[in-house]
Amino acid sequence: MSAVIKKDFMLDEEAVKPLLSLHQISKHYGHVRALENVDFSLTFNEVHAIVGDNGAGKSTMIKVMAGAVLPDVGEIKFDGQPIQIRNPQDSSNHGITTVFQHLALVDTRDVLSNLFLGREPTNWGWVDRQKMRDDANRVLGELSIKIPSLSEPVANLSGGQRQAVAIGRALLQGSKVIIMDEPTAALGVEETRKVLLVIEQLREKGLSVIVVSHNMHHVFSMADRITVMRGGRRIATVKRRETTGDAVVGLITGTELIDRAI
Repeated sequence: MSAVIKKDFMLDEEAVKPLLSLHQISKHYGHVRALENVDFSLTFNEVHAIVGDNGAGKSTMIKVMAGAVLPDVGEIKFDGQPIQIRNPQDSSNHGITTVFQHLALVDTRDVLSNLFLGREPTNWGWVDRQKMRDDANRVLGELSIKIPSLSEPVANLSGGQRQAVAIGRALLQGSKVIIMDEPTAALGVEETRKVLLVIEQLREKGLSVIVVSHNMHHVFSMADRITVMRGGRRIATVKRRETTGDAVVGLITGTELIDRAI
């Protein structure tokens, strides 16, 4: 018999002021229901994992927050105020940066150029590369991110180093929320450990992080809360410390029971 997720395993979202929240978000593609009446909240200084099988709605959900997909209906709030996210620039303007799996790096350009891509500081009309170096070294140093050289072409970096450059760029943009899509996919054991450590350091710096992941071990090593998606719906949001990996897998597959409607 399946176990039951009790009410006290669910977050009392009214007791915690969210930084970013989605309310009744829906997105349909013809007869395909990508998202259906989804509620979601991210609190201050939190790592919130989103899990679910392929086609569960995870990617569409983060694309809505990133401004890459416009929902059919629903409301997005940031720090309690309704906002419009119609494109990626709107998302960035509100302090939300999304690091997709492809990372959106320019392989032929060096690390420094990628860190400031499109946001280069200027001094009397000239790009201020010294300020770029100083700011880059500060941010990467704060997160203990090891890059061989800021002049190194991104194409020469390892997968973990490329991920670090993308995260560093988000910090240099002054982001308050960083969304990461499968950040440890295709990484080796040591590089995965470093990326998970960086996520922990982001929380310690006061940022809020959303992580989409299929790896339950990684989710339980870093997340404060876990939202389970299935069939375009939010099935549950649970506190990591008050649940188990088996229970979350049961929610993903539909074999776990919840004792109240969400």
